[in-house]
Amino acid sequence: MKAPKLLSIIVPCYNEEPALQLFYDAIQKVAPDLPTELEFIFVDDGSRDGTLQKIQQLHAQDPRVRFVSFSRNFGKEAALLAGLDHARGDVVVTMDADLQDPPALLPEMYQLIQTGDYDQVGTRRVTRKGEPPIRSFFARRFYRLINHMSKVELVDGARDYRMMTRPVVDALISMREYNRFSKGLFEFVGFRTKWLEYENIERAAGETKWSFWRLFAYAIEGICAFSTVPLVLAALLGVIFCLIAFIMVIVIIIRTLAFGDPVSGWPSLICVILLLGGLQLLALGIIGQYLAKTYLETKHRPVYIVRLTEDNAASIKPTTKSAVSAKSTPAKKTSPKA
Repeated sequence: MKAPKLLSIIVPCYNEEPALQLFYDAIQKVAPDLPTELEFIFVDDGSRDGTLQKIQQLHAQDPRVRFVSFSRNFGKEAALLAGLDHARGDVVVTMDADLQDPPALLPEMYQLIQTGDYDQVGTRRVTRKGEPPIRSFFARRFYRLINHMSKVELVDGARDYRMMTRPVVDALISMREYNRFSKGLFEFVGFRTKWLEYENIERAAGETKWSFWRLFAYAIEGICAFSTVPLVLAALLGVIFCLIAFIMVIVIIIRTLAFGDPVSGWPSLICVILLLGGLQLLALGIIGQYLAKTYLETKHRPVYIVRLTEDNAASIKPTTKSAVSAKSTPAKKTSPKA
């Protein structure tokens, strides 16, 4: 494979001020082992600390540092898409700023891409050391569940730390869906993938932004995005309980005719009513999730809105409340898509 001229490093950031300098220094240590030019694309996802100011300092020191700052917090999925939209490299890598994605793997990932045998090199954790046990347990159950429900197979422990060639990046950019689940999208586009394994590394600085409930909501997002099995299960439960109800009606009629059994069992009847009511609400909730996703997609809103980049930073003062610039597609395209 012809050596790429430029490697773009995309880094989503949300309140990552303490980690940015550590991350930048760590990349500089492995840069001599990467026989290509580098560019950094830091995506400030509406941070509330000094993340943007620190990124601007790095940009002033190193012109290879570029940045995109959102008008508010849109989430990591939007930040990843924004980075892909603005990346100029022939090869692109996405990684976190907290150094849980070890930069030491970059040379090996680059060499595997350069052989021409692979279109993307993904990474996965083989251990979850340092994570709360209950969170690790549910994470493993999620991967097992979604792989039974979806035609797209997700690798247990897969990270967003991934190096991709330009065709892979273009394929990901072409999918402008509003409800994004990048781990599934990486697998959906296909291409030849090589997996590198490593043990879990704890954050170098700062605090995790992913609580248990945020991860739970993210898991629901992934299931809804890549499987319609929950809808089938809701319908199947309805059929099963209809059959049970029909059988019980027959049993009650026969019992009454044979033994003249008076009406009884009010407590059990209430329990059955509550059970059926709960199942109905569950089914409605499942349907509601899919309807909500459909509703959001039909609005065709931009996935993210850009407030500031390195191109217009000089013309906007930090204290000025300027109008936002909506961008959900690369600058070279004339018609933005949601």
